[in-house]
Amino acid sequence: MSHNISDMKQQFLEYVEIEKGRSVKTVENYDHYLTRFIAFSKIEDAEDISAEAVREFRLALNRQDLKKKTQNYYLIALRSFLKFLSKRGIESLSPEQIELAKVGERPLDLISGDELRRLLDAPEGNDLKALRDRAILELLFSTGLRVSELCSLTRDVDFDADSFSIRGKGEKIRVVFISDDARRAVKAYLAKRTDVSDALFVRTSVDPARTDALALDRRSIERTVKYWAIKAGISKKVTPHVIRHSFATDLLHNGADLRSVQLLLGHSSISTTQIYTHVSDNELKRVHKLFHNRNNKR
Repeated sequence: MSHNISDMKQQFLEYVEIEKGRSVKTVENYDHYLTRFIAFSKIEDAEDISAEAVREFRLALNRQDLKKKTQNYYLIALRSFLKFLSKRGIESLSPEQIELAKVGERPLDLISGDELRRLLDAPEGNDLKALRDRAILELLFSTGLRVSELCSLTRDVDFDADSFSIRGKGEKIRVVFISDDARRAVKAYLAKRTDVSDALFVRTSVDPARTDALALDRRSIERTVKYWAIKAGISKKVTPHVIRHSFATDLLHNGADLRSVQLLLGHSSISTTQIYTHVSDNELKRVHKLFHNRNNKR
């Protein structure tokens, strides 16, 4: 019995969204990757996916000068699709036959401790925008939240407590902790608010009576971080994710174990968290050079 590949792709996307609980953006990406594979291979039945078809598709991607990491996104989507077919009892190419391209270790975008302090101190004044932006920066560093998680926060969060729960990637819930500095910054900002929106972070030039379309989106938060980084005299590219990196490396430098950092960041796999150990290794190398030198013994 044949199974139309486009029909099976649609069933797979619905499965990913509903049963696996992936975000709409993830579903859209999977749709894009699989649609390109189907159009390239001209395969009509899901059973006809072959190692040769995948090999030719990989060659085509590689000859488009796509980065290995980007090529792997296509392969991960295709492998997930094949696992779905297997679960449905449809005989096709084994997912295990698709190997990801080897990629170099991802370099971390980092800022120094001094640059971080300058960034956090950059929003001065007691106007609503300065108070809001200070709260954004302090909360990002205190919690290690992803920018999407920060955007989802509402005023319902109890900022008198030391922690709160957040629904993160893959709809997984984790606990994040808030520092005294972040708590004070958020409460000072909320005390200045006059609008009635439920969103925690909102645009400042709005009608206070409006309850809709006030929340800052991802781009707005990114622009805010970039603006204050420039104001702080930081020449590097600074994003909310760079602050998340700073959160993780700060924990490791101060003795936190990798498993705890994994839980605080909301990583599903500890291998993702391990990229931060290289930063700690660099710090150890610096300490070794500073304190273990033959010149010091003369």
